Amino acid sequence: MKTKISLWIVLMLSLTLAVGPSTSVAQTKVLNAQEATPKRTDLLTNDLAGIAGKRVAVYRVEIPPGGVAGKHRHPVDTFVYVLSGTLTLEQEGPGSRTLKVGEVFQEVPGGIYNAKNTGTSPLTLLVVSLGDKDQPFSVPVK
Repeated sequence: MKTKISLWIVLMLSLTLAVGPSTSVAQTKVLNAQEATPKRTDLLTNDLAGIAGKRVAVYRVEIPPGGVAGKHRHPVDTFVYVLSGTLTLEQEGPGSRTLKVGEVFQEVPGGIYNAKNTGTSPLTLLVVSLGDKDQPFSVPVK
C-alpha cells in the first residue's frame, strides 16, 4: 500500500512540475497546441532585377512535432526545401506524400496544400516564392 501511495505522490509531483500547479488538463491541451504552431522567419524580400513588378521572398518555416501549417494556397510559384525533419505534404488531387531532408518540391499557384510534421523532431523548411509584387505569397484556405 505504501508503494502505491509513494508512486501516486511521485506521479502528481511530476505532473505539477511539468505543467505547473494551476494548469488544468484543458489548459495543458491549449498550451500543447500553441507549442505546435509553425514559426515563419523572413530571410529576404526583394524586387527581381530586370523583371518589373516581380519579387522574391526567402523564408524559413519551423513546424514542431505534431504541428500543422494549415490549408493554404500560393498565388505565386513557391519552392520548398526540407532542411530537417520529415514532412507530410497533403495536396488536393494527388493526395499526400512524405518528404525527407534534402528533398525539394514546388507548390504551384492555385494548388491547395497542408504541411504537417508527423515526426518526433522539429521540421524546418526553406521556402522561396517568386511572383507579382502585388500578390501575397500565401493565402489560408478554409
